Amino acid sequence: MKNSYSVNVSNVDSPRLLQFKSYLKIISIPYISEISNLHITSDEIKSIIKVNHIFNNIVLVSKPRIIKVLLKLDIFIIWINIWDVQSGVKAKGLINRYFNVRRYIITIWGTNMNLWVSQYKNCWKWGHVIGVCKIQDVKYIKCNGLHQSIHHQQFAWCCKANKKTNSLRLKTKKGKPCLHLFKCSNYKGNHQANSNECSFWHHRFNRKWHSKKYVKIQENQKQLICSSVNSVEVWLLKT
Repeated sequence: MKNSYSVNVSNVDSPRLLQFKSYLKIISIPYISEISNLHITSDEIKSIIKVNHIFNNIVLVSKPRIIKVLLKLDIFIIWINIWDVQSGVKAKGLINRYFNVRRYIITIWGTNMNLWVSQYKNCWKWGHVIGVCKIQDVKYIKCNGLHQSIHHQQFAWCCKANKKTNSLRLKTKKGKPCLHLFKCSNYKGNHQANSNECSFWHHRFNRKWHSKKYVKIQENQKQLICSSVNSVEVWLLKT
């Protein structure tokens, strides 16, 4: 109080209500931008929101998150978090509102807080945590081997010479990068496990999709094990 007379009034923030977060999603926006002919970005979404009158006095908490619905569809969902008051009056004023983006009619829906599925950096599985993961060491993301990236040439089978293979495999020279190709350890695609090309990454905000996908993967693994056991039993009977 003694120093209150020396305070510059213009530098003091005006009083305001305690802020809360509200969660919204915008649907039916085309995935390909008509301006750049490339997939639309968070910055373009921010500029669309900024110029639209229904978003007056709306402040975004963070960048909009763009989630493609399906790989074969050309539309996606945008998740936005806005600053709101405890009653959620700002979100209520936006929910079920429509606005135009060029020739498309876009809808705003309300949603619950959508926490993304985390990817554990030891095993590169989605939804794993330290207490659940059974991997004791770090897996290298490229070859899925139990070694760090700096020790790849020393421990990985792909960088060691092997004359017994059908196509002669030469040793990777020291200091040279590994040029061998590997599949994603989660989706078996031609990308790394943390790539934004992976379907697991595209559905990182959809926990139900991840759960169903891992259940399907486990079922396929069990079927593969059963078929291998049956084939061994058949071979033993023949011999």
